Amino acid sequence: MWINNIIDRIKLPFRKEKELFSALYQILGFYPHNISVYKQALLHKSVGKRNEKGRPQNNERLEFLGDAVLDAVVGDIVYRHFEGKREGFLTNTRSKLVSRETLGKLAQEMGIDQLILSAGHSSSHNSYMNGNAFEALVGAIYLDRGYAACMRFMERRILTQLINIDKVAYKEVNFKSKLLEWSQKNRVKMEFRDLEQTRDENGSPVFTVQVFIEGLEGCKGTGFSKKESQQKASKATLQRLRREPQFIDAIFAVKADRTKMEEEPVMAAPDLDKLEQEQQNFIIEQEKTEQQVPTIGAECVATQSQQTVLDELTLDDITATPREKSREEIIAEAEAAAFADE
Repeated sequence: MWINNIIDRIKLPFRKEKELFSALYQILGFYPHNISVYKQALLHKSVGKRNEKGRPQNNERLEFLGDAVLDAVVGDIVYRHFEGKREGFLTNTRSKLVSRETLGKLAQEMGIDQLILSAGHSSSHNSYMNGNAFEALVGAIYLDRGYAACMRFMERRILTQLINIDKVAYKEVNFKSKLLEWSQKNRVKMEFRDLEQTRDENGSPVFTVQVFIEGLEGCKGTGFSKKESQQKASKATLQRLRREPQFIDAIFAVKADRTKMEEEPVMAAPDLDKLEQEQQNFIIEQEKTEQQVPTIGAECVATQSQQTVLDELTLDDITATPREKSREEIIAEAEAAAFADE
């Protein structure tokens, strides 16, 4: 009996590994050479597994590698598929194809999510964890089979059977960009406010943001990155703008009050003519009186204070200029002077 138990224990790992080989073949289209690297690609950090040296064993390093390989492979495919398209279009298309949401959906469609080893699953977190596992699996393919195998996997398995690249390229999924465009065209103020940052049961960060338009509360969005949460908040706010006319009315009522206050002048504009006159009026003018006082060599005008002083003066000591003497007066004065000398 005990011998049979030992045989069963020996068979169990082989059976599980054989099942993994079979499952990976269905996903990848080929059998792995090095099964251990694929096992690591499917090992989430929440398991907390460590190697003999005490280092964490999970798929984070393979996720990093797979992310870089995916960018190169998908960029190559997009470049060749959309001949003549500009750089911005190619970048946007590649971003859609390798986005966390797209990779999460692919992982679910292909059954990768069923192979992930995790300490606990959260339905709200599946797309995040599944997308990471997809990237890690691409990293494993690169280490096991090389770059050409990654290219064949994406072309034959993904873009031929699962994704319509043309449909993805021309589909607008950037809800944040659409909301910004709407706010700019209507000249309304819009902003994203960070409400909180928490962690889920697996220790992954969770962000919550909310849209505010003209200070009015829009919709909230929660995601495992700020970008994801802003996209969700933008999408929900756009839906509300389409379904609730009263929300739009409230926004434009606040906008009208704001613009009216901004347009009302704080004070009247200054009178330019008056300013110019004040600027040029730098000559001190003297007050003129009707009475003028002659001075030696020039005329001068007496001010009111000067006139008061002149009025107080007496003329007793001032002799008038003598008039011209007659001939008789001159002879009489001369005779008088002669007799006085005697």
